[in-house]
Amino acid sequence: MPAVKTAILGFGNPVRSDDAVGPYVIEQLQKRLADQPDVSLFDMGTSAFEVLFKLQGHPRIWLVDAVLNTGEPVGTLYKVPADELARAPQDDPLVFLHSLKWDQALSYAKKILRDEYPTDIEVYLIAIDNTRLAMGLSPEARQAADRVVDLLTEALAQPAVTPIEPSIAP
Repeated sequence: MPAVKTAILGFGNPVRSDDAVGPYVIEQLQKRLADQPDVSLFDMGTSAFEVLFKLQGHPRIWLVDAVLNTGEPVGTLYKVPADELARAPQDDPLVFLHSLKWDQALSYAKKILRDEYPTDIEVYLIAIDNTRLAMGLSPEARQAADRVVDLLTEALAQPAVTPIEPSIAP
């Protein structure tokens, strides 16, 4: 069981074929991690703005989503620190929340949560090319999603690393 309270959020549309990799990962993790109170699993579907409310109280956040048009084969897995993907928040009060993507939501969360914003955020992206209206993942996307499930399960089994503050010897 991890010492750090961890939220894992899966994004994607379950009726858009391979776009459903995020919810699939959450479903598989629910089977493996049901008894771990320090792990919160969220099937976010396509509701990125809810990210703001799921982050609070979790120092470590892992997001799983599909990514189109990478030029890489379907199933290619990317692990990226969230800071590299975050978009600058817009100060426009008319931002249409239903069109907000999770990377934009992270930027708004950082602005809103300030000191409570998690510092350990990683994003797992799976390359896809099929978002047709269909249920079920392609074999390549399922294989990559299963790999993410294994990676996250293994990472949760490891002791959390606490940064060591430099000390000055007397």
